[in-house]
Amino acid sequence: MSDDNQHRLRFRDAMANLPAAVNIVTTEGPAGRCGITATAVCSITDSPPTLLVCVNSKSAMNPVFRQNERMCINVLNHRQEEMARHFAGMTELPMADRFLLEGWREGSLGQPILNEALASLEGQIAQVQTLGTHQMYLVEIRHIWLAASGDGLIYFKRRFHALTAGQQETG
Repeated sequence: MSDDNQHRLRFRDAMANLPAAVNIVTTEGPAGRCGITATAVCSITDSPPTLLVCVNSKSAMNPVFRQNERMCINVLNHRQEEMARHFAGMTELPMADRFLLEGWREGSLGQPILNEALASLEGQIAQVQTLGTHQMYLVEIRHIWLAASGDGLIYFKRRFHALTAGQQETG
């Protein structure tokens, strides 16, 4: 194995030790409707509210995201692991059928929003850049929906895990 490939695999192993929130990133528009499960999502700034969403360049979803120019980042709760598996391609469920599952609604910008997500952030793609193996989308957030409560879903050590908010102490 080449040193470069060994270094790349070691990096991937290191990143498996970085717990990350699980999201379903969706889009709908002239190019169609699709979505993916993503953990490479990061807040950039709150003025204007902007998220970074990274998608593997080999993903068939990239042309759809680019042409639709909009997306919604749905931050999953701990009960939405099965939905995460569907959108990660871990099941045999076709893309169109994933949106027929219970729990979807249309957002203000026409993007698919997942009910009961901890947060849904709908926005306009402001920039797309390529770095290495990934497309990086900067998404300016236009509409935000927040759940009143719920526990998180994270991906850690190549597995899904519930992340509980814990008990708040009262004084």
